Amino acid sequence: MSIIAKRTPWKASWIWGGTAESPRNEWRWFRTSFVCPQDLETMARAVLWITADSRYEVYINGKRVGRGPVRYFPTDIFYDGHEVGHLLRRGEINTIAVQVMHFGVSNFQYLRERGGLLAQLDAFYGDDEVTLVQTGEDWRTSVHAGQDPAISRLSCQTAFAERIDGRKLVKDWTASAYSDTEWERADVIGPVGMEPWVRLHPRDIPYLTEEPVLPTRVIALNKVVPYQLTAFIDAYHLMKTPGEENANHIRFCGAFATTLRLREEAEVKVTFHVGGLGIVRLGERVYTAEELQVEPPLAHISTKLPAGDHVLLYTVHGPEHGHSNRVGVDADQEITWISPLEAELAEVGERMSPFIQIGPSFTYSSIDYIDQDELLATWEAEQIRFADRIAPLSSIEELRAAGYPVAPVPHRVANGEDAFMPQFAKRASEAYAVPANLQRIAVASTDPGVVPVFEGGDTEFMLDFGKEWSGFLEFELEAEAGITIDWYGIEYRKDAYVQHTFGADNTLRYVTREGIQRYASPIRRGFRYVIVTVRGASKPVLIHDVWVIQSNYPAPEIGRFQSSDYKLNRIWDISKHTTKLCMEDTFVDCPTYEQAFWVGDSRNEALVNYYTFGGTEIVERCLRLVPGSAFQTPLYGDQVPSAWTSVIPNWTFFWIAACREYAEHTGNRTFAADMLPKMLLTLSAYLERLNADDLLDMKGWNLLDWAPMDQPNDGIVTHQNVMLVKALEETAAMADFAGMPERGKECAAFAIRMKAAINRHLWSEERGAYLDCIHPGGRRSNIFSMQTQVMALLVGVAERERHARLNEYLTATPEGFVPIGSPFMSFFYYETLMKSGNVQWMLDDMRDNFGFMLDNDATTCWEMYGHTTMNRANENDLTRSHCHAWSAAPGYFLGAYVLGVRPAAPGWAKVTIAPLTGDLSWASGTVPLPQGGCIDVAWKAESGDIASLVVTAPEGVELDIRVPAACSVKISRVRELPTV
Repeated sequence: MSIIAKRTPWKASWIWGGTAESPRNEWRWFRTSFVCPQDLETMARAVLWITADSRYEVYINGKRVGRGPVRYFPTDIFYDGHEVGHLLRRGEINTIAVQVMHFGVSNFQYLRERGGLLAQLDAFYGDDEVTLVQTGEDWRTSVHAGQDPAISRLSCQTAFAERIDGRKLVKDWTASAYSDTEWERADVIGPVGMEPWVRLHPRDIPYLTEEPVLPTRVIALNKVVPYQLTAFIDAYHLMKTPGEENANHIRFCGAFATTLRLREEAEVKVTFHVGGLGIVRLGERVYTAEELQVEPPLAHISTKLPAGDHVLLYTVHGPEHGHSNRVGVDADQEITWISPLEAELAEVGERMSPFIQIGPSFTYSSIDYIDQDELLATWEAEQIRFADRIAPLSSIEELRAAGYPVAPVPHRVANGEDAFMPQFAKRASEAYAVPANLQRIAVASTDPGVVPVFEGGDTEFMLDFGKEWSGFLEFELEAEAGITIDWYGIEYRKDAYVQHTFGADNTLRYVTREGIQRYASPIRRGFRYVIVTVRGASKPVLIHDVWVIQSNYPAPEIGRFQSSDYKLNRIWDISKHTTKLCMEDTFVDCPTYEQAFWVGDSRNEALVNYYTFGGTEIVERCLRLVPGSAFQTPLYGDQVPSAWTSVIPNWTFFWIAACREYAEHTGNRTFAADMLPKMLLTLSAYLERLNADDLLDMKGWNLLDWAPMDQPNDGIVTHQNVMLVKALEETAAMADFAGMPERGKECAAFAIRMKAAINRHLWSEERGAYLDCIHPGGRRSNIFSMQTQVMALLVGVAERERHARLNEYLTATPEGFVPIGSPFMSFFYYETLMKSGNVQWMLDDMRDNFGFMLDNDATTCWEMYGHTTMNRANENDLTRSHCHAWSAAPGYFLGAYVLGVRPAAPGWAKVTIAPLTGDLSWASGTVPLPQGGCIDVAWKAESGDIASLVVTAPEGVELDIRVPAACSVKISRVRELPTV
């Protein structure tokens, strides 16, 4: 569906319901019905304009027509225009139903404001426009009764996991026949233009795809017994001040406690998944962090306890970013937990959990680029003081006497009803062969899959979807009422090993009603495998269908690459698939853990996309979003739109480079002129941070690579200075391209000064390389990394003898130098290799590093290489994210350099064809063009030289073909459609 902008003024009002302006994790339904005019056949079209805070799903007469809006800054919200004329019924009652999911918390893709819905249905008769429906006080609303808001965050970067009670779901609430007379009337909260949604903008990218994907097989069946007690605690919410308006990480000192009750003596095991865990009191004993049994990221205690009540208390200090604490308790006898304040809870009007909160005794919100050394030192000292003071205290009375605030923890932010911890807090797991009638889940059959029942345990099985996907889980099943079914998406398994998604509660808990039922989740998830656990069934559950609605930016898969090396072909394929899964309403880093638009990642993702899909609107959307963070910092945020005020200077510099690359890729000089002031604005803020030596000296998240480089968050970081030179040069080039060269002269001058300063102050003659940094106070780093040398070569800071010396390091890393640590950094390494045409080294590096992923059954590119990076306690944990588009470099380089297709003029009006063969005997493929169409290339080589070349290209594209004189060249031209 094409993008539509509203031409006439809005008549609709913003509406909401209930008593809370911004309730936590509330899903709210809205409905209105109307009689469609009889003259529908004369209607040219009908468009439903809609937006909401935070997200919506909209239905016309029971059919879902769209989801949205695209992510936004609150002052500049986007609206959608859905063409719905084909769904309207002439002369009959029609119904618009909307489900609004309001987050009520800020995260890495959303800044918290109040809940709201805005919608208007307009009919078009030639040049006339008639409003049929608009949001107002005649709409009705109700809270989604089956959705439980008391669930943990899916991750700190996103909103919430999901718990649905099918017994409370209202069937057919989106249909016209449903009666909503018992629903409350919606509240009109303001007109279009009200705060916070001051400006409305039409959606700036096409609607995302929705493609059903079925599982390919059932690969495991287990009888499992979970811990008796598991719970999450949202420590971030409880320990944070001032509230939910930002998503900055916090440092604090506090504690949580509960009472464990045993009727008989028992062996008790407690498992923690807690960031910043301090001391633990269990009964009469206090355990220090060193005395815990640690299996990262879990910690355990096992001990024998007598019958009676026992305090379980642990201190926690962060840093905390919004991931929930998790606690699990098991025993060889029956064990329960109760609130230590149970006797006082009768007077509390809210449902409470079995936990109490102590403190915080100290808390602050950390902002990376602001000097907070004094607060950090206070926090570090308070951790010790707090633990020492609280360790001897074993009762509520003693805690209160010591002056600590003690409060019950509400059920809505801590309870034992989530599905995540039971996935790894298991007392027992026993494997069984998968029966044929369960395997039917994975085939398109009218016969359902039959889930067996185990006595004394739950039934767990694993679905394999064949490769990684990103979208919305849906299922249809038949069951008795009250059965709990947990759905848990993971990315990686190997034999009996399962890599849990620690840091992402990637679960959906569904409680069944009687009979056949279907559920479609509105929560995006990424996974390859889904672990399904049926809990408490007395007879088999029948699963009729399971699928994921794969959803991504609708870019046609134009790009293609094949060669004489099957491994390289597979590497290109997984690079393309990775990029596809990380193209949502913006580029995102990964579909499972974060789904966040990381600005630096997206520069590389954009280049891969140009060669695999050719999408341009998504790139422009991403680039235009970034300056929206200027109200938070003129340095611009490293992920946007986000409530975490975080700055990675290199990410801003990569954004500047991506702006210039996009302008030239598309030939869009208007874009260049629009973005130039925004580039100059942030550069001005960075140049203010130059020291007297013309070097960038600043606090920030001074990151380039996940590797043991010396890149402190304060000081003069060499690679960062180098990238600022690049940003200055790119801005000067952008000014030239925009026809305003005078605006770039100062940038060009600063770039020259900074190059000289880098070579004067950051080069080590002794090591023949650039040092990683100079620490505050002037201490020169003794660490040298390949990352720093690569960036110096790439940007052209290293010249003459230094350039030649560093160039040798690209294929012979000096002893003691930190090696490349991630596929992201390899992108810049490959760029540097290609400056000297060393394609063979690049191909071998791809075969080694990306080939390792293939050897471990990868279908997408990993965040880390797995065999070259961090030491891990578990050798199977090869990487965190198994789908990370910052890692998809082969999707760009194989097309740009092995096929040899690269732009030679803005907008690809002229194209260079200069294949590099390496040890390949042939290659062929397709590269999409930004203006539409594509270039097809096929070559064959003999003894390393191109022997024959076939090129097919549009008539209007000038070709600069660079092959040996003896090469046989065949060029075919295709005609371009005339402009209408």
